[in-house]
Amino acid sequence: MRRSIRFRPAAPIAGILMALAVPAGALAHHGWGWTADEESRLEGEITAISLGNPHAHLEVEAEDGTWEVDLAPPYATQRAGFVEGVAKAGDRASFTGHRSRTDGEKLFKAETITVGGKTYDVYPNRTKSLKPEG
Repeated sequence: MRRSIRFRPAAPIAGILMALAVPAGALAHHGWGWTADEESRLEGEITAISLGNPHAHLEVEAEDGTWEVDLAPPYATQRAGFVEGVAKAGDRASFTGHRSRTDGEKLFKAETITVGGKTYDVYPNRTKSLKPEG
């Protein structure tokens, strides 16, 4: 007795459609593609901190408004020494890194953060043109 194997094109097509449904911005957000090429500096008061996945995140009140600041993933942030208790809401901080390439969008991907007189380099392998302040 011979069994017939039927090709079911719906499964591969469904997988392709699901992959295409993921917004490009969601994928780009975790890389560097959404950031401007030139390095920038940002200074302000920390209003919120999250050290969880997919990356450490801070809200910072600067002179021109509230910024969303992304650091590295938790393992890299911890390796740099930026761990729970190092900074808190109300602390002043300065960052070097890259602003969003979209005008008016207050998003910043930080390579370094200086808080309490100490600088934490969360991306030590990236070439930097700006020196941290502090």
